[in-house]
Amino acid sequence: MERDDEKSAGTDNEKSFAELLDENFVTPGRLTPGQKVTATVVKITADWVFLDLGRKGEGCLDRKELAGPDGRTTVKEGDAVQAYFKGAEGSELRFTTKIAGGAAGQSQLEDAWRGGIPVEGLVEREVKGGYEIRIGGGVRGFCPFSQMGLLRAREQGEFIGTRLPFRITEYRERGRNVVLSNRVILEEKRREEIEALKKGMREGMTVAGKITAVRDFGAFVDVGGVEGLIPASEIGWEWVGDVRGAFSAGQEVTAVIIRIDWEKERLTLSVKKTLADPWQGIADRFPVGSRHTGKVVRLTAYGAFVSLSPGIDGLLHVSRLGGGKRVKHAGEVVKEGQTIEVKVESLDLDRKRIALAPAGGETREDGPDEKDDYRRYMEAAPRATTSLGDILKTRLDEKKARS
Repeated sequence: MERDDEKSAGTDNEKSFAELLDENFVTPGRLTPGQKVTATVVKITADWVFLDLGRKGEGCLDRKELAGPDGRTTVKEGDAVQAYFKGAEGSELRFTTKIAGGAAGQSQLEDAWRGGIPVEGLVEREVKGGYEIRIGGGVRGFCPFSQMGLLRAREQGEFIGTRLPFRITEYRERGRNVVLSNRVILEEKRREEIEALKKGMREGMTVAGKITAVRDFGAFVDVGGVEGLIPASEIGWEWVGDVRGAFSAGQEVTAVIIRIDWEKERLTLSVKKTLADPWQGIADRFPVGSRHTGKVVRLTAYGAFVSLSPGIDGLLHVSRLGGGKRVKHAGEVVKEGQTIEVKVESLDLDRKRIALAPAGGETREDGPDEKDDYRRYMEAAPRATTSLGDILKTRLDEKKARS
């Protein structure tokens, strides 16, 4: 008898625990109208799409909202969808992706305003300060220029005749005074995209993007909605004097992320890191004392930069030029594009630097000033010649031009 009592008590305890788990884990807080959820499609019928909300009960969504231009449903069972809770009808939880413009009544629009549910609207015409939008039920709303798109249209009337999602920011006088925003919808979508990118994007990974603009200091790239910059120094192992000759707007590129700044939503990219490193085995190909033919690719006051092979450049210091005469600038002795014979004086494998001398000249140690010149020149060479302030000013000017 005692065993039966213990067995009964154990069963009651297990049942109590299951109920507690069901109440506190399976069923989160109550949904409120306008609340956005991510759910899984579990069944599709002729009229409805049923959703698994990860809680007790299922949600349902009008199948027409997920139909493409050809009438076919754009989702399948197992897909995740985002929707807004409209309310409960009997035991059913009703959801929507947006309030359709044509069929929307004033009560629905007021509910959309209160719940923050997007509404679909037709941009009919341009008026003073913005656009007139028809959102259904005989209701017309106003969307300011500043709230249409993420940036202003480059041409007036760009949006006229298009159907777009809006959020109602003001709803007064029973629908006679309605203010809309398309921008907040796009900003919300962008935040979601950025959060998704944060989870999968990291420094050192290779990404694909499209060139959006080319400047003297580098190329801007769109990588999944995030702006990236390929500095001129990261285009390739060879010196690139003309970025516009290397890239063009609309070009697809593959690059490695070398820096991420999520606060500013910017990436620094390198195409160079996707290429084979020409410095591999450099000590065997260009040993100290070996002679080579190279081309002068850059001139400075303190020396000439000579290309020995693609991606391999060396510095011919100005003190090595002039045959013993004092030379103020390398351009007094050699010219860009000129082919000359040089000798390797020293190699810095860690920093990837080569010091050169004219072939036939005597190899000697650099004096203090020459070493300082060499260090300053070689440290500055890989960097873009445009300051961060110049870059930011350029982007600001571009945004002003679009506005």
